Amino acid sequence: MKNLILGTAGHIDHGKTSLVKALTGIDTDRLKEEKARGITIELGFAHLELPGGIRFGIVDVPGHEKFVRAMVAGVGGMDLVMLVIAADEGIMPQTREHLDILRLLGVKNGLVALTKQDMVDKEWLGLVSEEVRDFVAGSFLEGAPIVPVSSRSGEGLDQLRAELVRLAERVDEKRREGRFRLPVDRVFTVAGFGTVVTGTLLAGEIRVGDELELLPSGHEGRVRGIQEHGEKTEQGRAGQRLAINLQGIDLDQARRGDVVVPRDVFRTTRAVDVRLDYLASAPRELKHRATLRLHSATYEVAAQVILLDRDTLQPGESAYVQLRLKEPALLLSGDSYILRISAPATTVGGGCVLDPFPPRRRRRNSEALELLEAFGLAEHGRTIALIISQSLLSGISIDEILLRSGCPRKVVEAALTALLSSGEALQVIREPRIFLAREAFETLKKAVTDELASFLDANPLKEGMGKEELKTRLPKRSDARFFTPLLSALEKDGLVIPDRDLVKPGGKVVRKGAFSEDLSGRIALLLREGGIEPPTVREVMERFRCDEKRVRDNLALLVRSGSVARISADLFYSSAALDGLRQKLVAHLREKGEIVPTDFRDLTGLSRKFLIPLLEYFDSEKITIRVGDKRVARKR
Repeated sequence: MKNLILGTAGHIDHGKTSLVKALTGIDTDRLKEEKARGITIELGFAHLELPGGIRFGIVDVPGHEKFVRAMVAGVGGMDLVMLVIAADEGIMPQTREHLDILRLLGVKNGLVALTKQDMVDKEWLGLVSEEVRDFVAGSFLEGAPIVPVSSRSGEGLDQLRAELVRLAERVDEKRREGRFRLPVDRVFTVAGFGTVVTGTLLAGEIRVGDELELLPSGHEGRVRGIQEHGEKTEQGRAGQRLAINLQGIDLDQARRGDVVVPRDVFRTTRAVDVRLDYLASAPRELKHRATLRLHSATYEVAAQVILLDRDTLQPGESAYVQLRLKEPALLLSGDSYILRISAPATTVGGGCVLDPFPPRRRRRNSEALELLEAFGLAEHGRTIALIISQSLLSGISIDEILLRSGCPRKVVEAALTALLSSGEALQVIREPRIFLAREAFETLKKAVTDELASFLDANPLKEGMGKEELKTRLPKRSDARFFTPLLSALEKDGLVIPDRDLVKPGGKVVRKGAFSEDLSGRIALLLREGGIEPPTVREVMERFRCDEKRVRDNLALLVRSGSVARISADLFYSSAALDGLRQKLVAHLREKGEIVPTDFRDLTGLSRKFLIPLLEYFDSEKITIRVGDKRVARKR
């Protein structure tokens, strides 16, 4: 049996609930107020089995603008949608907003049901069909079936069922691998059984007896029973609408917006990095630090929008942003969301969660934007490499990589195998598995040898330094557990000799007292060794443990001698390295006549840290002149 979720969408009073009843025999309006007012207020549920082993769980959503929150809660698990448009009224405001919401939340398949066809003549029906076809052009419903139906007479229902079967055959069921996750859309109690929650299982499988927790509240319990469409079952699978009887959780401890997950597997977040598509229909520009309402699955929370690469976002534009949440939420990479404003109450944008556990980003940070671009392009290997690299000296566990990347375990394992084979990353801790970028590991090795050299310089009569004391000198951002693998690597390189409780210098460690050159000579040598990416003034100070004034005085002497060039306040190049870059630039300009930063990066392999200061330096040298985003050769 193929289990899929079919949802309705459309304007109020266009016949969504009547159509579901005509298809299934189930009235999804269950509340007294809904019966009295004749409108759907809350989500309604039904089920439908069709030929070919197709079983639909149907989610009927409210159409009134006041109940969009409930509508969004029903969209989260949809595999395909039935956009309902009344033939006598045509396209209305909530028709438009619902289609925007469906697109932003990632619904990819569906059809249009043109209801109340018995209330219009054939000519009018044809006109409305053409209007609908134009309306859905450019959306995921472009080219989708438009089926005229009458819930009252039953006309068109057989054709509608046939089209649903054809659609279902092309739609994949939800992933069954991974841990179960069920966003709660309804909570109630059953006498003799206790608390029951319902929702669509988005991934994995859930079984009677499984230990669980509700996030974000953290209340813990156990699965007492499971029902699918009113029938008891021992397990539920991804793609099914389920009722879960919770043992150990009271009625007042569960609410819509909670997520049922395995105990101690997932965690909530207070910030997510996302791709935001800001709708062209948005009433005004979106400003940095604006607060909107975020809706994802069945959850709603206030979110402050941090624009990472600009100060405003215009209607119709897209950008990478960080959303800082007023309350914790369970959001994973790949989850869809929408953003709404309250005045006027409308949907203004949405998109996909990229990084669910980002660091607090500095705006206009090129490394952060590079990672988000990799997320957005689904370049899993590159994404995982950047996640490890940007963990810097702290390293990152495989569990954290799985949570942040949103990739299946087998994809993560394959990427890690490739990174370990190439030497780009190292596994520094076996259990739990923690990884460091090669560059970070080398930085830590240097920090250890520098600390050892500094200690021995200050204590010339000592043979070595105590292991425990040296361990405490690791950078604070690092992990003390890294000390043992670092020491092993340094011993292998011949840089240290562990001797019981002491660490002694190896043959390659040079004590400070052994330098014969003056500071200027040592700085010049360090800059030459740095090549096209030399150390900054701060790094020179740390390397030689000198104050800033002394380092800058020596740099000024080197600049006057011509062996070093000043690029910016904090960046100096050896003349040889700078000459090589200048020659490459001049040769490129002779051939092309102009250059943009990305061309210069490709030409030299430089990172942005060095790229922009060098381009500005060559402007000041009158080799180039900036025109917009490019540089052109300056006429001499």
